[in-house]
Parts: sequence; C-alpha cells; structure tokens
Amino acid sequence: MSGLDTRTRPAGPTRPFEWALATAGVGALLAAVAAAPQDARAAAAQDWPPFVLVAGLLLVGLVADEDGLFAAGGRALARLSHNGAVLYAGTVVLVVSVTTLLNLDTSVTFLTPVLVYAARSRGEGEAPLIYACLLLSNAGSLLLPGSNLTNLIVLGHLHLSGGAFFAHMAPAALTAAAVTALVVAAAHHRDLRATIAPSGDGHERPVLGVGLVAVVAVTVLVVALRSPAIPVLVVGVTAVSLRSLRRETTTSAGSAVRILGVPVLAGLFGLAVALGTLGRAWSGPATLLAHLDAWGTAFVAAVTSVLVNNLPAASLLAARQPPHPFELLVGLNVGPNMFVTGSLAWVLWLRSARAAGGRPDVKRACLLGLASAPLAIAAAVGVLVLGGAH
Repeated sequence: MSGLDTRTRPAGPTRPFEWALATAGVGALLAAVAAAPQDARAAAAQDWPPFVLVAGLLLVGLVADEDGLFAAGGRALARLSHNGAVLYAGTVVLVVSVTTLLNLDTSVTFLTPVLVYAARSRGEGEAPLIYACLLLSNAGSLLLPGSNLTNLIVLGHLHLSGGAFFAHMAPAALTAAAVTALVVAAAHHRDLRATIAPSGDGHERPVLGVGLVAVVAVTVLVVALRSPAIPVLVVGVTAVSLRSLRRETTTSAGSAVRILGVPVLAGLFGLAVALGTLGRAWSGPATLLAHLDAWGTAFVAAVTSVLVNNLPAASLLAARQPPHPFELLVGLNVGPNMFVTGSLAWVLWLRSARAAGGRPDVKRACLLGLASAPLAIAAAVGVLVLGGAH
C-alpha cells in the first residue's frame, strides 16, 4: 500500500502498569473468593460473558483489519470528502457504526490509525478525528449490547435481546453521540473549515473474504441472541485460524494475544468480580441507587466509572437489579469520557494513536470529555425520561 499503511500493527510489549493491573485484579479476585465464595461465583457468572464477547469481537476486528476493511473505510472518507467538515461527518458515522457492530474497544484499536491516515492523506491535522474516535467510541456504545461490556453486565438483570435493547436505547444513544460530536466539532471548527485535496495514493482494495463474513456473522449473533458471547468467540477464533493459514498474512496467535491485551482484560475482570462481590455482600450501592432518580443514577454511574473504571463500576452498581438500568448505562458509557481512568478504550486509543505516528494529547482529550460528557449524559437521560424507558 502506498503512503501510510493503515493496517494496525499488533500492540507492542505489555507495559509494567498492565502487569500491575493484572496483579491487582487477580489479588482482588482471590480475596473476594476467600471472603464470600458464593457472592464471588454470582459476580463471576454475571461478568464473564462480556469479557468473552469482547475477546471474540477484537479477534474479528483483527481479521477485518488484516483484510483491509478499515483501511478501505479511511480511504473512502478521504476520497469522498470535499472539505474538513465532510471528512469529520464521515468519521462520526464510521466510528459509531464500528462501535455499534464490533464494540468500542475494536473501534479505538483499529479506526484510530485509519483516521490518522485519512487526515494526513487530505493534508490536514488528525486532532479532531482522533479525539472524535475516542469520545464517540465511548458515547456511541449504547446502541447494542455488545457495543460495550457494561451493557452486558447490566443486561444480566434485564434479559433483553439485542433488538429489544436497541429499541429502548436508540434515541438516547444517538442523542449522546450527536452531542459529543458537536462539542468536538465546535472545539475544532477552524480545522474543519479547510477545503482539502486528496493525495491520490492508496488504491489497494480490501479483501472481501473471511473478515467480512465474520463481521456479518457477529452482527447477526449480537442482535439476535440474548447470550452471544460464546458464539461470537467461536467466530473470532475461527476467523483468526482461517486467516493464519494464508502464508502472506500477518495474523498469528501472537498478534491475536497482543490485540486482546490479556493482562488488562484479566486485571479488569478480577476487579469487576471483586466489586460485584462487594455489591452483593454490602447493600450500600443498591440502597444508594434506590434513593436516586434517573438523573442521580446517571451522575453516580459517571463518577464511579472515573474512580474505578466503568467495568468494575458496572459490576458494583449492577450487582443487584438497579431501578434505573438504562440511565445507569448512560453514566457508565458516556461518563468515562471525563478522564483517562474511565474505560479500557482510553488505553487502547493511546496505544493505537502513538503506534500510527499520531500525537494524542491526554490533557486535550480530557478537556473535550469534560465539556461533552455532562451535556451528552443530560441529553440522553432527558430522552429516556421523556420516552418513559426505565
């Protein structure tokens, strides 16, 4: 491929903080099992399907990236966009679509390099595109259960299919994404005014094969099944196995393990089970949520996600059935935009942006998140309250 190769390289060596997170998570898990084994088993039963699902989606994303599907999206954006505003609008649609179908972690991992390429091929800075990728991946993860692990943790009490969840959440989810996109656009309006010309490079076509079939398959499974975790993982493993049989491919067991970020997933799973155990053994979180209205529920969820990460926060706050589950999800999904501790997506975004030669600024991203998240949460909760979805 001429120009910048947008196909994501597997992440580099695991950093010390990732091993520290894994150690802390495993330690917390063992402590929970020792202190309250029955509650720990219940928490683990609630938490393992989301982590299995995201593993399958990341594997499908790896194969789709190897087939050039994401790169093709970036080239199409660059080719069809007459100015910065059109390029940004296309980015919003692309990020929300990939987040919805293949999970927000897949979105930030594979789309961030694509957007760096799309911006540079048009001769403009990548800042509005890569910040939109991060913030919209979080804010846009409310449309399907598999879009965010928190959805599946909370859905354990609701027993909704993907279609039913979409019907409940679509208006609020699209509202949160729209508000977030508008705030980022307003902050970078000068960059988006430019009329830009394509560089004309990068005409390699994507491979319409295993990756595309896997994307379609997992989309159907997530929408149709109440418990799609195992089937999606099977699709992901099968897709990686089939791609690895091709000699020219870069897909391998090693690259799959690195894309999964096993130490981080293990650490977050341990913390989620530990806090889920705490939420079952201690009535404090459930009592607090029982006394809060929809707005208060979303606020507490947002703050808790920043304090302990949204996956452990979901396990803690949804250990018992919450009275306002949809508003809880708004806080858990959009709230992480306020600070880097909020979600796993931040870590994956930073890693992918730097690997692609981008210049992500954590302080700038946090400022944009602090400006957009409260507005997006308020707008989404308002839509839910007006619609009577509780």
